[in-house]
Amino acid sequence: MNQWGIKSAAALLALALLTSNLTTDQANAAAAATTASTVPAKTTILLDDIELPFDTPPIIVKGVTFVPFRTIGEALGLQKVVWSDATQTVTAEGTKQGKAIKLSMKIGSSTAVVNGTNVKLPAAPMMKNNRVLIPLSFFSTQFGAQVGWSQATNTVTIKSPQKAIHLRTFYALSSFAERDLVDSANSVAFGWSRIDRDGHFTLEGSEYRVPQPSGDVTPQSLVSDATSKSIKPYLMVYSLDGQNELTNMMSNETLRTNSINGITKAITDYGFGGVVLDFEGLGFQLDKVEQQKLLNVYAKQLKDALPQGAALSLVVHAPNSAYQGYDYKTLASIADDLILMAYKYNPSGTGPQVPEPNNKVNDAIQQALKAGVPKSKLLLGIDLRAETPQSIDDKLGLVKRYQLKGAALWRLGLFRQYSPDLIAAINKSVIKQ
Repeated sequence: MNQWGIKSAAALLALALLTSNLTTDQANAAAAATTASTVPAKTTILLDDIELPFDTPPIIVKGVTFVPFRTIGEALGLQKVVWSDATQTVTAEGTKQGKAIKLSMKIGSSTAVVNGTNVKLPAAPMMKNNRVLIPLSFFSTQFGAQVGWSQATNTVTIKSPQKAIHLRTFYALSSFAERDLVDSANSVAFGWSRIDRDGHFTLEGSEYRVPQPSGDVTPQSLVSDATSKSIKPYLMVYSLDGQNELTNMMSNETLRTNSINGITKAITDYGFGGVVLDFEGLGFQLDKVEQQKLLNVYAKQLKDALPQGAALSLVVHAPNSAYQGYDYKTLASIADDLILMAYKYNPSGTGPQVPEPNNKVNDAIQQALKAGVPKSKLLLGIDLRAETPQSIDDKLGLVKRYQLKGAALWRLGLFRQYSPDLIAAINKSVIKQ
């Protein structure tokens, strides 16, 4: 017998001696763990087309893919993901098509309990490298995910189930034709105002302005109609620090006060439920720390001046962008939510329908969360000009993976412009809360 054969025989004998005093289920689990250690190929898990990292690598045992329990449970957005050391049991709670699901599995047992009913597992959960490993496909499908396998690339693909999240859209720049889609959102930001290049707040101008009435449809009726349907209407205030006009306004007490007074008056006059402050371009040319301080002060003064019950939302450039003038943690403590503008990564001049790179968007979310933004306050900004029906679920999948508050879709007028299938692709992944 060659050396390899001697070692194999010894390993099998050791396994037999080790498992002789175990139950059948425990022996099967021990054997599976031993077999798994001989699997050399790396198995990749793609959740909504983006790799899902694990601190313990996935393994395949007799055709069954095992993954760490907590990582997959949290990535699927389950309400509870619990391990009991005393009973060697994992428990997860979530929903499937609106129905509550409670699932528990025990180390070494080939039987799971789903809503009180025993269900046969394809393989028993095991402990490896101090991590609980569970059968991926069985677990994921119990909560509505779709699981596939590519033998050629050794890749498992998971499509997360549809989830209700906060959806915000924007009514600005040629949005009138798609005003019917406001009903599909939880909130809508009307891009009807800006800080002009002289530092003055205005509802007029060539870009962001209050539109003219169209028959019976007036700006006031659009806002009141949203409110009547429990869709929160925001006034979006846009400004770009291209020529330092935004910095000059925030640095000048008179301009700062006048702009805040103008915003609060517009909110009252039109019946808005809040304001979305879209201050772009900070921290690119000028000192980022000073710009962060200016925006913090402005946001706090505006928040304090808003009518009672009015919400404050801030659009911020992503941490992995060229614009570093945003103190994410402080802004999150002041505002009701932040919209992370995780796009415009493609080279300048890139045409429409070129999806933003998933790795950049993923990194932007991670950095924002690490900077101190609570996930319950973070909306992922998505530029519909860039995304396709095939790519939009990637970005929405990240919203679900990190359990963010929701997504902010820029803008009405783009939902149907490039593809009639985009709306269906969005609704397949997420719906309004």
